[in-house]
Amino acid sequence: MQSLTRTSLTIDEFLSSPLANENYEFFNGELTQKMSPKRSHSRVQSQLLILLNDWSENRGEVDIGWAVRLKRDGKDWCPIPDLLYVFFAKLGNITLEDDACPIPPDLVIEVISQGQSFGDLSEKAEAYLKAGVDRVWLIDTQVKKITIFYPDSPPETKQGNDSLEDNILPNLSLKPQFIFEKAGLI
Repeated sequence: MQSLTRTSLTIDEFLSSPLANENYEFFNGELTQKMSPKRSHSRVQSQLLILLNDWSENRGEVDIGWAVRLKRDGKDWCPIPDLLYVFFAKLGNITLEDDACPIPPDLVIEVISQGQSFGDLSEKAEAYLKAGVDRVWLIDTQVKKITIFYPDSPPETKQGNDSLEDNILPNLSLKPQFIFEKAGLI
């Protein structure tokens, strides 16, 4: 990953700059370019977008690569999750502009890319939870597993026909094998 540092850059300066449109994540004045997804990553990402969009039935916003304003260790953080979902009820009266998501999403999904490690993305998943995200799914396309991170209990790894059902995502009935099959990876 390419990293640029400019300690005087604020999150508002970043979000109003052209770099915010070039797949950079922001943390404490530092910009890190997000990796370009490869085929397996893109296939899983696009299938999850379709599946989550069908499930949500206009109850929320599901998006690929939508930056989100958060705090990490008390400092401004603007990551770009591979996918995010936020219920409209959680957004309340917030008007969505063409800007970063203004609140912590209900669900963030990160797909491990070449050059990324499970450990690094696990740390990022924990940071998402500390920033107020309710659930984080970490997807490993190589071993066909999905690890779910919770704010109040240890992560769980799901594979094959294990259920991804969760009380914060009512009536969502998915299994890792189905997702990987839809993506053409099984």
